[in-house]
Amino acid sequence: MKAAVLHQPRTPLVIEDVAIGKPGPREVLVRTAAVGVCHSDLHFVDGAYPHPVPTIPGHEAAGVVEQVGSEVRTVKPGDHVITCLSAYCGHCEHCLTGHLSLCAEPDTRRREEEEPRLQAAHGHAMHQFLNLSAFAEQMLIHEHALVAIRRDMPLDRAALIGCAVTTGMGAVIHTARVQPGETVAVIGCGGIGLATVNSAAIAGAGRIIAIDRVPGKRELARKFGATDVIDASEGNVPDAVRTLTGGGVHHAFEAIGLKETTEQAFAMLRRGGTATVIGMIAPGVKIELKGSDFLGEKRIQGSLMGSNRFPVDMPRMVDFYMAGRLHLDDLIAQRLPLERINDAFDELRRGELARSVILFD
Repeated sequence: MKAAVLHQPRTPLVIEDVAIGKPGPREVLVRTAAVGVCHSDLHFVDGAYPHPVPTIPGHEAAGVVEQVGSEVRTVKPGDHVITCLSAYCGHCEHCLTGHLSLCAEPDTRRREEEEPRLQAAHGHAMHQFLNLSAFAEQMLIHEHALVAIRRDMPLDRAALIGCAVTTGMGAVIHTARVQPGETVAVIGCGGIGLATVNSAAIAGAGRIIAIDRVPGKRELARKFGATDVIDASEGNVPDAVRTLTGGGVHHAFEAIGLKETTEQAFAMLRRGGTATVIGMIAPGVKIELKGSDFLGEKRIQGSLMGSNRFPVDMPRMVDFYMAGRLHLDDLIAQRLPLERINDAFDELRRGELARSVILFD
């Protein structure tokens, strides 16, 4: 199969032939239909986060099941599916208490003594990326890394649910538990930030403030439900938020992954407010907060893939889209073939568009 391979960080991906195995007892072979190009991929491609190489990046995908292993019970050939990087074992403490996204058990990966799922053309092992490796014509994954969805859902839009929407909506609904009427600020209006804005509107937030430097993204945020927008390049952002809201927001979501914006998210809270960090902050970066703010019962927390329970969440998100409440059409800025994957990453570095999607025939 054709795949986009990362051989070394900070180098372009290379389109080449990769061998893919046959499904083991709990594994599923998926024909990839569409993959979103997410900023999380860029962190690994540019070396901010380490990952063994060679590898095939990509984790925000949808496709069609081709084959299933002998013990697979959740999907069958022909099913339309969305994949999820937070594969879960189903029996650890995190899984048994409903925190599937925190599962770190190795059960969903092949053991070292087994034949790898992916191999380079010369026969050497290819490291699977985040349980998926989606920038490829096919994916061989554990059955707990995907979920079947209704067949009338367009797969290019379904792919976005695999990360951006699950992360943004999950952060709002599961991690922060936004209540109707509460005020929300979202810093960063890329794919995940826009999904967060949209989800805050679905959750019934009374006021939703979108913050970004790019005018086009701020205007797009209005389509997704923002009631107010702030140009992040002008003035003191926390002061602007506090002025708009008369003291600060109940919830601030950081959707970029920077020290400065994380500190801003905490600074724009009202007393008793919560800052939720969605973005991937680079390893080693330390956040500085004013200790006296904790006397106002302000909180800061992380959110991993929206604290998701994706086998339940994703089909519901599909229903939200089909009912016209989840605005995935506007989230896709461009559709590209696999051969233009490096163009999509260049666009991510410029930060001007919401989401690029790689389409397969």
